[in-house]
Amino acid sequence: MPENQRFQNWVRGFRVRARAAGIDDRTLDRAFADIRYDPDVIKRDRNQSEFTKTIWQYLDSAASDTRIANGQAALVEYEHVLNQIERHYGVEKEVVLAVWGLESAYGTYRGKNDVIRSLATLAFDGRRGTFFEGQLIAALKILSDGDVEPRSMTGSWAGAMGHTQFIPTSYLEYAVDFTGDGKRDIWSDDPTDALASTAAYLAKFGWSKGQPWGVEVTLPRGFDYTLINRSIKKSSRDWGRLGVKGLNGRNVPDHGLASILLPAGGQGAAFMIFKNFSVIERYNAADAYVIGVGHLSDRIAGKPPIQADWPREDRALTLTERKEVQRQLTRRGFDTQGVDGRIGPNTVAAVRAFQMAYGLLPDGYPSVHLLNKLR
Repeated sequence: MPENQRFQNWVRGFRVRARAAGIDDRTLDRAFADIRYDPDVIKRDRNQSEFTKTIWQYLDSAASDTRIANGQAALVEYEHVLNQIERHYGVEKEVVLAVWGLESAYGTYRGKNDVIRSLATLAFDGRRGTFFEGQLIAALKILSDGDVEPRSMTGSWAGAMGHTQFIPTSYLEYAVDFTGDGKRDIWSDDPTDALASTAAYLAKFGWSKGQPWGVEVTLPRGFDYTLINRSIKKSSRDWGRLGVKGLNGRNVPDHGLASILLPAGGQGAAFMIFKNFSVIERYNAADAYVIGVGHLSDRIAGKPPIQADWPREDRALTLTERKEVQRQLTRRGFDTQGVDGRIGPNTVAAVRAFQMAYGLLPDGYPSVHLLNKLR
């Protein structure tokens, strides 16, 4: 049976489930008019890259001179509305702009895929069917509410929408009508509702105005690298007693409890990160993304670039190599609790245990050098 015919059969079954979720027939008819299976979406979903960027490669793009300059230009162009949003939600305008800059290059790349078609294709495909069917139901509720017309609901191939790339469930819960025109319009050329929705989202998850996402710090010689753990939080004064200082050589100002983060291990920049770091994580959990938003917002605000050198002679491990690190560590008795290529807390702990056992800098960072040692 041709794929599109199987897809249309799936749509008929889905309509029954959608009605049970409260979606009326008129909305379903409008949403699925002329909708066909999209093989390009599945191709993109299957194309999970073997390679990843290093943190410095990511930041070279995320906080490039062009992106900083465009962010500062947007700060001037939208000054009035950004100030209103900041006053209303208590989220600094530079942070809102940084999310906008990373998600769509300030509205330049919002995505042109038909969201209903993309989500229906992904839900039908089944690899992450439950998740995408939930997003499809949410998208239909958005249409039912009248915020956007079906074919004007566009976004990325995976269904992220508008200037700041909200997925449908996040839109339903957090998007706002800041212009007061009766619609929560994150798709139009006017970014006001999208920017306000982003601020509302961050505020909902506990953004603390005036608190930095993080501050670049220096670590003393002989620092105890077992303290590099997100669950270990101390005041800046207590970190200072351990020799962790700001770039000016003094204790970092008190912004609440903080952890130390080494995104490139002991050979790169070190950051003291605060609660606002975890708030940005609600948008995207990758450390590189959070640092990208935070650092871009700092640069838009006129702050200096990161001062420490990165180990630019190094490269990121491929997915295959990350899995090999996990297998080699487990084989040597440093159990990573599975082999999936994801460098989570269990793998970091195993790396650190191996490094300590073999007299290496115990920064928990899985580098090419570490892989060669394991081999």
